[in-house]
Amino acid sequence: MTKNKSILVVAAHADDEALGCAGTIAKHIAEGDTVSIIFMTNGVSSRDDNDKNNENERTSAMNKAISTLGIKNSQCFDFPDNQMDSVPLLKIVKVIETAINQFKPSIIYSHFAHDLNIDHQLTHQAVMTACRPIKGSSVKKILSFEILSSTEWQSPTHPNFKAQYIVDITQYWQKKIQVLNCYQEELRDFPHSRSLRCVEALATLRGASHGFEKAEAFQVERILNT
Repeated sequence: MTKNKSILVVAAHADDEALGCAGTIAKHIAEGDTVSIIFMTNGVSSRDDNDKNNENERTSAMNKAISTLGIKNSQCFDFPDNQMDSVPLLKIVKVIETAINQFKPSIIYSHFAHDLNIDHQLTHQAVMTACRPIKGSSVKKILSFEILSSTEWQSPTHPNFKAQYIVDITQYWQKKIQVLNCYQEELRDFPHSRSLRCVEALATLRGASHGFEKAEAFQVERILNT
C-alpha cells in the first residue's frame, strides 16, 4: 500500500495556488495526501487604491479557495506585497524552514525562479535555500509552477519555463475553475492572460501535448529517489 504523502505549497500571493497548481492540489487531496499551504504576502498592499476592505476581500477569497480545495493547514504571512526584495532573504527562509519542520513535506510546489513578479522570484529563492539537500530532510521533490501574467511576461533574456513534469488534471478541472472563481477580483477579461479563457487554453495545451484533456505543468527543481 502506498503511503499518503505530505505536500507543501509555498505561494507568494493568494491566487497563485489557484493559477499554478489547484488541479494538482485537488488530485493530491483526492488521493489521500495531506496538503498544507503558506502565503508570503496579503497580495494587495502595494496597490494604489488599497484599503482595509481590499485586504479583507482578498483574505475572504483566500479562505474560500482553501475551503473549496479542502486544505486543512494554511498560513498567510505579512511580508510586503511586491516588495519582498526589501526584506532580508534570511527572514523569508526562516518562515519556510518552520513550515517544513512542522509539516515535513516530501513534495514542495512553488514559483518558477524567473517569473516577472519579484515576490515570485524571492519566494523561489527562499524555498531553494530552505530546502538545501542535507541528510534527514523530508523534502524529496521540488516542482515549480507557472503563473499566467508573470511566467510568460518575463524578458526573453531570462531562461524560459520548462514544462517537464506533467500532471493530468482532467478529472479535477472543474475544481480548479471553482477555486479560480473564488478570486473574481484577480481575474481579467480575455484577451488578458489571467482570464479564465486563457487559463483553460494553457491547461488544454499542457494536456493535449501529452495525451490528456487538461493538465498542469511544472519545472523540475529536484527529484531524489531514495
